[in-house]
Amino acid sequence: MSKFLQLNNISKTFETSKKLKVIKNLSFIFKKGKTYSLMGPSGSGKSTLLNIISLIDQPTNGYIKFNTHQINYENKEDNDQFRAKKIGIVYQQNNLLPDFTSLENIYLASLSINNNKDLAISKAKQLLKKVGLFSRADHYPSQLSGGEAQRVAIARAIINDPEIILADEPTGSLDMKTAKIIFNLLKDQKRSDRLIIFATHNRFFGKKADCLLEMKDGIIKSSNG
Repeated sequence: MSKFLQLNNISKTFETSKKLKVIKNLSFIFKKGKTYSLMGPSGSGKSTLLNIISLIDQPTNGYIKFNTHQINYENKEDNDQFRAKKIGIVYQQNNLLPDFTSLENIYLASLSINNNKDLAISKAKQLLKKVGLFSRADHYPSQLSGGEAQRVAIARAIINDPEIILADEPTGSLDMKTAKIIFNLLKDQKRSDRLIIFATHNRFFGKKADCLLEMKDGIIKSSNG
């Protein structure tokens, strides 16, 4: 399991009425083939860290390396392409497009890197079968339950066969029975050539990761692996 994602002295400060330092000189190495859980109280920096890793947000200081490639945050177009090809993201509120069906929400993510619509639709249908929602292909997000919407969101996140899956409280708004289904579906995406990082408040799920990272006050305080 090689070094894959390296965080080097990452800091993130937000300018509000006063400077708010959310991430503080954080360094860590993530390896492929492992699942990592981020745990900690609200405001500990979990979501901010995931946003930085996903290249949605930029650190105030420090840098990130994927393999030996150091991210240049000035190259926004290259970073957008990298995210589309290499990173799958699952949010707590699923972030599905309300005016598009389940099938469309999934295959549109594929079109962001390949303009072959027929291939995108074929892949999306296969993923809907994989997550047990083929019969809901033509349903809109408003017609899906919370658990169904999250299954569509996971299918959308993996359609481009990403090397990294990031999930920010993916079970946070679900009842425990449904949350276990979603968590197991996410865990089933583990592969030797893939890294999975998820943030959670639920210690039951957090302990099921290969490595549990405890965050507090913008740093990783402890790790079980």
